[in-house]
Amino acid sequence: MAGVGAASDTPVVDELAGLTPEQAEQLRAEWSRELARVEDEIATLRTVLQSKIRQSSELKRKLGITVWKEITEDVNQGLKNVKESQVYQTIETRLAELSKAVTEAPIYQKTESVIKSTAEKTTSILGGITAGVSSKLGQMRNSESFRSIEERVGSAYENVKGKVASRSNSTQSFDEALRDASRAASGATSPTIPENKPLP
Repeated sequence: MAGVGAASDTPVVDELAGLTPEQAEQLRAEWSRELARVEDEIATLRTVLQSKIRQSSELKRKLGITVWKEITEDVNQGLKNVKESQVYQTIETRLAELSKAVTEAPIYQKTESVIKSTAEKTTSILGGITAGVSSKLGQMRNSESFRSIEERVGSAYENVKGKVASRSNSTQSFDEALRDASRAASGATSPTIPENKPLP
């Protein structure tokens, strides 16, 4: 085992200083035996540990404890430990103090009152606009112009309805009848272009 500990030869040289070559060789042999014994113990412990891990896994399986459940419990315990820690408590206290200081600050109070005032004024203005629009629509509905338009639309509807009913066997569609009725109601006499002839 001459290569073992090559990186730290200086401390080994110090321990072997003043020893005869036979004594140094005996000390090295003793160290080699102790190293072999320790490595054997490590191998035994690994075997025992693997056996215990298998036994633990089997017992957990029988108890219904899953890996997910263990992770969840570990995370919950970790969160609980964090929340109970002094650092977390200090941060929580400081944040509460900061929040209180902000809400009690004059600028915050002023901003809050301005926002409330603006909201009240906006509501008032919108209410006034709505009332004004409703009033104007009511006045329009009672006007002569509106009644005249209403009568024309009503008569145009009746004309279309009548034409569609009377021409149920004709090739004229409902859209054509509606167009004819609207022209008749508005008094417009625009020329019609037959659908089967292209435009010049």
